[in-house]
This record gives sequence, structure tokens and C-alpha cells, in this order.
Amino acid sequence: MEELRDKNGLTEKEYLAAYRPGDYVKPSVAVDMVIFSAANKNTGNYRLLPQKELKILLIKRSGHPCLGAWALPGGFVEPNETTEQAAMRELKEETSVENIYLEQLYTFSDPGRDPRTWVMSCSYLALIDSSKVNVTAGDDAASASWFTLNLETTDVSFSEHENGFTRVTDYHLLLTDGDIRLSTTVRHTVDRNDTGTCSRYDIAENNGIAFDHARIICYAVERLRGKVQYTDIALNLVPEYFTLTELQQIYEIILGKPLIKAPFRRKYGALLAEPTDKQTSDAGHRPSRLFKRKWMSD
Repeated sequence: MEELRDKNGLTEKEYLAAYRPGDYVKPSVAVDMVIFSAANKNTGNYRLLPQKELKILLIKRSGHPCLGAWALPGGFVEPNETTEQAAMRELKEETSVENIYLEQLYTFSDPGRDPRTWVMSCSYLALIDSSKVNVTAGDDAASASWFTLNLETTDVSFSEHENGFTRVTDYHLLLTDGDIRLSTTVRHTVDRNDTGTCSRYDIAENNGIAFDHARIICYAVERLRGKVQYTDIALNLVPEYFTLTELQQIYEIILGKPLIKAPFRRKYGALLAEPTDKQTSDAGHRPSRLFKRKWMSD
């Protein structure tokens, strides 16, 4: 069978032999990971039930660019690995754990997002039990720490036009760890018309967060808030055995609002958790029944 030839008369073998990759500008490819966890807030009173806080892992950069700023853990993809393999490798290097919940979030490819060169970031969302993690700073980090995350939204504007609408929302992100306070405002613009929806995140104000990582964090929080309402993703933030109060607190810190106990237990408790014969043994308050994960079918 005669080999196919292109318009220049070349076979595929001949074409590949003459192909010069250097003729095309190539970006560097990195992975950045938004690693969430939930931890008990220190109330100072052992008689009170522990309250949960949503945590995110950040590393402090020890070199240029963004020297001294806090960034998401991550690194460059090696030539012999996929982006998912790179994310799992970086995750293990930073936290000493593996086999946790990990999903691809979004690819951020703005040409000016890194001052060194054109760097595309394939970002990942991870959920982890912080009590089982040994956090270590990588080669390009001075330190690593869990920050408490608070995200508030402000509706800026909403306008309708002939074929759709434009909605603008400001995300006010605050990350705290002791005396360290990192803050940023990310503006989320959604344009919808009869051909589809365009969504973009722009950093309006930034204090201490490296690169465009504030955008990635806000995007990840929105993904997490959406998925907790129709999947069992929140169960990746609770231990093997948990109370329904703990599960409700996980939902509250993700959604950023209080939930009514009875409707929550009817909607999520019965669907996601099954009772065990175990009870809490905390001193200071009445024991509560412990539950375990009920696996949802696809």
C-alpha cells in the first residue's frame, strides 16, 4: 500500500524527520495545587463543641520571583510525566501523603501570569485530613503553613442586554495564620449571551499572594462550593468516624453560611452517612453517635 503524501509530497516519516520544534514558541508547564483541609478552631473551652475552620496550604517563596510572598505548592512538569503525575509527585513531596482526593481544576494560561516566561499552570484541587499530614517546604520555599481561609462576596453590578446579561462579583479573600494576614480582591465577571457564557477572574487588589494564585484559590472555592451540593466530596474532609454535627460544620465552612440542622440532616445526613455503634468520648459534653461514610453510587 502506497504511503500517503502531503501537499509538499512528503510521507509522514519524511515530514517528522524534517520537523523543527524550535520553530514554535513553547510555554513552560507547571502544576499548582489548592490543598484544602478542615481543622478544629481553638476555643479555649473544652466544654464547647469544637468549631471547624477551612484551611489551605501555602508555601513562602525563598527566591525570585515573588520573593517572600506566599504561594500555592507546585512545580514544573517533568518531560517524562503527565500533569496529574506531576501533581501527585509535588503533593507527596510537600505533604508526605498520597492516595487522597485530587481533581484537575483549570488551566491558567495568560501569557503575563509569570514574570520569568510564558508559564501555563494546570491547577489541581486536593482535599486532605491535616492531622495526618507532615508538611515540609520544598526547595524553592522558606516555609509551609496551613492558613485559615475566609471568602466573602459582594455583588458589584448586574445588567441585562438583548441576548443575555453581565454579572460582576467581587471576591474578598482573607488568609490568616497567626499574625500573618494575606488579603486580595478578585473580580469575577460573567458574560452570558445566546452563544454561551464567558467567565473571567481578574485580581483587583493583592497583598502578599504570589503570581495569580489568588485567582486560582477563588476558582477552587467556587468549584468546591458547587460540588458539595450534588456529590459526596465533603466526606474527604472528615475522619473515618464523624458526628453529623462535624459533617454539617464542614458544609458550613465550605459554603460560608450557617445551615439549619433538621433540613441538613434530611438532605445530606441520610444520604452521605450511616450510623455505627461507636460514640464520641470527649470530656465536657454528652457523647454523640459516630457515623461513617456511605458510598454514593454513580
